Amino acid sequence: MTLRTGGHILVDQLEVHGVKHAFCVPGESYLDVLDGLRDSKIALTVCRQEGGAAMMAEAAGKLTGTPGICLVTRGPGATNASPGLHIAMHDSTPMVLFVGQVARSSLGREAFQEIDYGAFFGSVAKWVTQIEDASRIPELISRAFHVATSGRAGPVVVSLPEDMLGDEAEVPDARPYMTPEAAPAAESLVRLQQLLFASERPLVIVGGSGWDAAAVDDLAEFAERQQLPVAVSFRRQMLFPARHPNFAGDIGVGTNPSLVAYARDADLVLLLGGRLSELPSQHYTLLKIPNPDQTFIHVHPGAEEIGRLYRPDLAFNLSPRHFLRAAHSLPPVTKSRERHVAAGRQLFESWNRAPANVPGDFNFAEAIRSLREVVPEDAIICNGAGNYSAWVHRFHRYERFGTQLAPTSGSMGYGVPAAVAAKRLYPDQTVIAFAGDGCFLMNGQEFATAVQYGLPIVVVIADNGMYGTIRMNQEREYPGRVVATDLHNPDFVGYARCFGGYGERVERTRDFAPALARALASGKPAILHCLMDPQAITPNATLDEIRSARSKIGETD
Repeated sequence: MTLRTGGHILVDQLEVHGVKHAFCVPGESYLDVLDGLRDSKIALTVCRQEGGAAMMAEAAGKLTGTPGICLVTRGPGATNASPGLHIAMHDSTPMVLFVGQVARSSLGREAFQEIDYGAFFGSVAKWVTQIEDASRIPELISRAFHVATSGRAGPVVVSLPEDMLGDEAEVPDARPYMTPEAAPAAESLVRLQQLLFASERPLVIVGGSGWDAAAVDDLAEFAERQQLPVAVSFRRQMLFPARHPNFAGDIGVGTNPSLVAYARDADLVLLLGGRLSELPSQHYTLLKIPNPDQTFIHVHPGAEEIGRLYRPDLAFNLSPRHFLRAAHSLPPVTKSRERHVAAGRQLFESWNRAPANVPGDFNFAEAIRSLREVVPEDAIICNGAGNYSAWVHRFHRYERFGTQLAPTSGSMGYGVPAAVAAKRLYPDQTVIAFAGDGCFLMNGQEFATAVQYGLPIVVVIADNGMYGTIRMNQEREYPGRVVATDLHNPDFVGYARCFGGYGERVERTRDFAPALARALASGKPAILHCLMDPQAITPNATLDEIRSARSKIGETD
């Protein structure tokens, strides 16, 4: 052992725990950590705003299953990072956020940029801690990694008083973290087999975190052997290949009404990895709370989530990976459910067809279909929140694990930072970010980060000149009374070019595929500025139709 400063001890712990990338906005409150990172093997991505940095770290955690690392300064830096932490909490993504803090001698005096991080982050983090003794850094960083990855994964916040980081200590490094896993009881597997065999109309709904490519393959095999239709939860489409004959579609926002009816008609629901929270549960109406009408089997790594809303008939406190490995021992089902599986598949195929009559010259559904014919299957598709995302989720076909980055928390501004993180981690894969005009400008500054690091992402901006989701709901609830939803947008092509990227304006559907090809060939970060008719607010209804439907309801009240 040798004397090391606190900042250098911390960096050494990150390397012990296998960290390869970190995302930051630099700050004077953690200069000794930055100094340690200079000599480390950790690739550091310097971002333009802490919200973007935190979203990049969350995206890295989502893709790798290991904690995404973000470093920000005290006060404004910490508060700016909070959206990324909120996403990680809702999406069950492992993440560790390191935040600078005032000197220990100034704590509690409301010193310059001081914040009580426990109070501020307490509801959006699994654990918030402050390290006040440099000799405890290995211990507390090890605990942070264990908490972030154990049970239901999530974010941890570690506060770093500035003067502590400059202290010297002689302390050994911790051992690398490990995620404990339990094994299912033999009698539970027997009961699982009995319940699956007795079912006539089962449905598997998959979601949550704790997956990898092997688990997705295991799920496909499990669904085939047991003749089970599979639906994916909101923004978890990469958890089951769209081409698979057992795939029935996604249950989230703007879900196929026939699939919702299909799920409600099931006599058994196996919820694998997810929580079936508000949006995938159709505002808590898909299953009854606390006692579902269906036989209900819940598999989740967090014991606190089992029985939290829905009382299960059988539960497994396991990650999806370990459950599927154990379930492989079950014999294939002997009864035929082929017609039930085929019916689920037909629901997906009919819903996935692009609508022909979309208002305006740009049909977003057709553009997405042309994109999926051009980009490889391992292309990573990113998006934030907004009505534009309904077109992406409905018409793109996700075939592999690790190809979707989208926040279940519904956070705007996520797509561009997520794309930067994906391209930073996987430079050989194609990365496409979708964003609405409002969504893009919430973190569009990270396009500069893509240029700085030479990351040729493609950002597809769907511009309809408004906050579309709010406008849709406004017209539904207050027809014709438009307020605070119109947007006056910049020249997004000029925006791309002034940063040093590639930009092109797309006004017609037939021009999208050639423009995409040119953007990909440019070798630069690129923006395709796609003009959408404001009437094309959803794949199912125009703004006029939404307004008219509400007006007719008002006339009959």
